[in-house]
Amino acid sequence: MTEKHVTKIAQELQLTEKQVRVVLLLLEEGATVPFVARYRKEATGGLDEVKIISIRDRAEQLGTLDKRRETVLKSLEEQGKLTDELKKKVLSAETLAVLEDIYLPYRPKRRTRGMAARERGLEPLAAKIFEQSDIDPEAEASAFVDPEKGVEKIDDALAGARDIIAEWINEDAGVRAALRELFAKKAAIHSKVAKNKEEEGAKYRDYFDWEEPVAKAPSHRVLAIRRGAAEGFLIFRVLPDEKRTVDILERHFVKGDNPASQEVRLAVRDSYKRLLSLSMETETRLESKNRADGEAIRVFAQNIRNLLLTSPLGQKRVLAIDPGLRTGCKVVCLDPQGKLLHNDTIFPLQPRGRVKESEETLKRLAENFSIEVVAIGNGTGGRETEEFCRGIDFGRNIAVVMVSESGASVYSASEVAREEFPDYDLTVRGAVSIGRRLMDPLSELVKIDPKAIGVGQYQHDVDQKALKKSLDDVVTSCVNAVGVEVNTASKQLLSYVSGLSEKLAGNIISCRNEKGAFSSRAELMKVQGMGAKTFEQAAGFLRIHGAENLLDASAVHPESYPVIETMAGDLGCSISDLMTSAELREKIILENYVSDTTGMPTLTDIMMELAKPGRDPREQFELFTFTEGVSKMADLEVGMKLPGIVTNVTDFGAFVDIGVHQDGLVHISALANRFVRNPHDVIKVNQKVSVTVMDVDIKRNRISLSMRSNPMEPHGRRDKNTTPGEKKAGNKPARRETGGKTKTSGNPFTDALKEWKSE
Repeated sequence: MTEKHVTKIAQELQLTEKQVRVVLLLLEEGATVPFVARYRKEATGGLDEVKIISIRDRAEQLGTLDKRRETVLKSLEEQGKLTDELKKKVLSAETLAVLEDIYLPYRPKRRTRGMAARERGLEPLAAKIFEQSDIDPEAEASAFVDPEKGVEKIDDALAGARDIIAEWINEDAGVRAALRELFAKKAAIHSKVAKNKEEEGAKYRDYFDWEEPVAKAPSHRVLAIRRGAAEGFLIFRVLPDEKRTVDILERHFVKGDNPASQEVRLAVRDSYKRLLSLSMETETRLESKNRADGEAIRVFAQNIRNLLLTSPLGQKRVLAIDPGLRTGCKVVCLDPQGKLLHNDTIFPLQPRGRVKESEETLKRLAENFSIEVVAIGNGTGGRETEEFCRGIDFGRNIAVVMVSESGASVYSASEVAREEFPDYDLTVRGAVSIGRRLMDPLSELVKIDPKAIGVGQYQHDVDQKALKKSLDDVVTSCVNAVGVEVNTASKQLLSYVSGLSEKLAGNIISCRNEKGAFSSRAELMKVQGMGAKTFEQAAGFLRIHGAENLLDASAVHPESYPVIETMAGDLGCSISDLMTSAELREKIILENYVSDTTGMPTLTDIMMELAKPGRDPREQFELFTFTEGVSKMADLEVGMKLPGIVTNVTDFGAFVDIGVHQDGLVHISALANRFVRNPHDVIKVNQKVSVTVMDVDIKRNRISLSMRSNPMEPHGRRDKNTTPGEKKAGNKPARRETGGKTKTSGNPFTDALKEWKSE
């Protein structure tokens, strides 16, 4: 941590330097984001996880910049080129792009045309021409003709001089910075179909002749075009209007209208087409990719968060079914802790169709294992299995619930599943996963790679390192927000607890298996590898229900136990009394317990926790059923109103499961009666919604849905970042009237750039 980083981050994130400094110091000391956000509010001024992560990530970016700066300075020093002025420029560079522009003229590079021209002694000629005085370039060039050096004629000398000038122009840091901004604001992404790939690449038909400003192109379109190009079906470029860009460069470098100026004009055009445009396009493509990645990762992370925090059924006896046609439906019976008690196979569906036998089997299992809920995977045969189960008279009320299978097959084939169920095959493991994810989605889904859960958008195309980091943050946040029961949690769940590694999580499991259930948080200190620092980070997020100290089942950190003991002592009651009596808690004057280590934020959290110890932040579970008799696309009719569950949210809308084995799309323009800019503002994964069928295309396997109250009425404002086809290639936005003249700087190059960028 450096002080200049603290100042910069504080300014960028609009925080105090003290807040940034404290966060960075805590993180450097090994504190985790959830711990800092929950238990160090006094120190950070109450910063939430989002702000803390922003501080952490920005500090890492600045650290990367510093490392590159050191490398550049070392290289310049080794070359003997490091002047005080150059060092000052390097040290003041605030971005990697600016730093690389400064370093570009000195960076070791493969042999260029300009290098070859310098070796032939043409640099003095280039300098004379670049001055653009009233000279005769050909006369000047004749003095440099030297066949022994490879300069056969005057044209060779002039061409070499222009090559040198082109590289000077390309290496002008000021020009590169200006063009970089111009490309960012004015470049358009153009895509077209690759030669003879029309049929093979039909799924990218929308992009066969597509153009739009890259600055406004939404994430899903940028990533779709890039995927199409990677698969060889599309070709795309990212460039601003060439003529206008070159005109602006000429205004800057061409100083007159004499023969020397004409040579410079040719060099400018060559520099742009051969060097600058390619370099700037590469940067712009990368920047647009990074921006698209960031948005896709944000969408994916939000979906994962909502999925992980899905309402849990809780500890119930569950009969879970993984539907199958030819191989039958795998059935498992689970106890309230998710332990596998029994497994079986039934064949209620075609082609076997042993309906009566299957019905008797389920009735017997429900009776023998006191089943309370039936969980059915929503894959192939899911709706048919659901209808079959709903038709069974169990003699008592047993709820039947459809559960998303997404990722279950990944879990069933994983090392985690093999370790947990070494004596059972994939199908049994998959059925267990379906049942458990109904009981507690968070506990089960942490065993699966988040990318395999299927609630993302182009997740396999984005920067995988950045994606993993973001998803790890989300899973860690969710696990610690809910809290983990030490005596029943899996190793995978425990490994996401603040401060715990996978190895230490395994040690906790081993200790639990060898010595029995933990009776207090303090006993965790006996686990091999659990030091005081790790205990500090983890203890508040670990729960031990049934412990002698009731606070061990709450989110109150052990470091705060003395405060509560003092409160109880002052009132002459027990901690149990405080937790059960609102009247007693109302007598507590929090200001009396403020100290150097415990402030009002912590005291407020303590009081909330005493009122609802170990409260689960997730919403209450609600039963959901699809419309009876609607189980396939052929059953759908335009105008039908149906219940559904949101399975995925993207930046162009949401996909909804309506129980027909094919999710329907609610376009962003149909999510609400009002204009929606961000779908996450109005909808989330696993949300139960009511939709209207707008269109059914069985041939293309597409269903169009609406959540508007009057879906047949014309939509209001259309969102620009939606589907291709709403915009025709080549359409340009109307020029905006400014109502006055643009202020000029006196620099034609700068003024021309400003004028264009303001349009």
